Amino acid sequence: MIRYFITENGTMSEKELALPGSWIVMTRPGAMEISMIAEKYRIDPDDLRAPLDEEERSRIEVEDDYTVIVVDIPAIEERSGTDWFVTLPLGIFITDEVIITVCLQDTPVLGAFMDGRVREHYTYMKTRFILQILYRNASLFLQYLRIIDKKSELIENSLHKSQRNKELIELLELEKSLVYFTTSLKSNEMVLEKLMKIGRIKKYPEDEDLLEDVIVENRQAIEMANIYSGILSGTMDAFASVISNNQNLVMKTLAAITIVMSIPNIIAGLYGMNVAGIPLKDNPMAFAIVCLITLGIVLLVTLILKHKDMF
Repeated sequence: MIRYFITENGTMSEKELALPGSWIVMTRPGAMEISMIAEKYRIDPDDLRAPLDEEERSRIEVEDDYTVIVVDIPAIEERSGTDWFVTLPLGIFITDEVIITVCLQDTPVLGAFMDGRVREHYTYMKTRFILQILYRNASLFLQYLRIIDKKSELIENSLHKSQRNKELIELLELEKSLVYFTTSLKSNEMVLEKLMKIGRIKKYPEDEDLLEDVIVENRQAIEMANIYSGILSGTMDAFASVISNNQNLVMKTLAAITIVMSIPNIIAGLYGMNVAGIPLKDNPMAFAIVCLITLGIVLLVTLILKHKDMF
């Protein structure tokens, strides 16, 4: 799908066709759409298709007729009725006439500009518009990181009540999301640093300040991701130790019960043998006496095990 936007009178307007200074939004474009845009703006079709690969790395390249910037953006993926956090590549193409963005799906990073929720953005001010997109991207990473932190706290509270595999798997998924975020943010940081050195993209003093803000926001997201990842990793290790300790306690209790239960079986087995010389064989109270002796031994062994904290 292709949509065309341009800033008119300070507001974002959607158009039927691209005008000079427009912003072209390509969301999961088809082969015909890629060919049309590639031919019209002299862009290599392979470059336009690159952001549609989920494994595409972040980079910035300068070609003869355009500049391509690929960064990772955060996204939410639904699996089995649960939302998980992943990253997707976003391609930004800068030509003399327009700015083109290519992504696999609609994203809040661009949606905020389409809906006019970002103030003072102009599609014809290409450098500033790109930096605003990158700043919005870093801010969205921070927002999703806070959501991950709150979600991990809820799962941790659930684990205090019931230590099931489901909660542990959810924590593992969150830890994987943090790893993806950290890797993507570090790749984006390299792109931002290279962006400062490229002469093809014109930068004005206010753009330099905005670029520094983007870098600071991205570094803050990296620090938060590292902190949350460390906390989550420590939490999982702690719960793994708790589960292992609980299992050991159960096994210890079962072993103590087995020892106590084996005493009556041993005595009953001995007195059940049909051999001469069994004590109390001629005593009419033999059964009661044996039962009392067995009970006494059981109580004695139970007290010993209790003293040794086996129960």
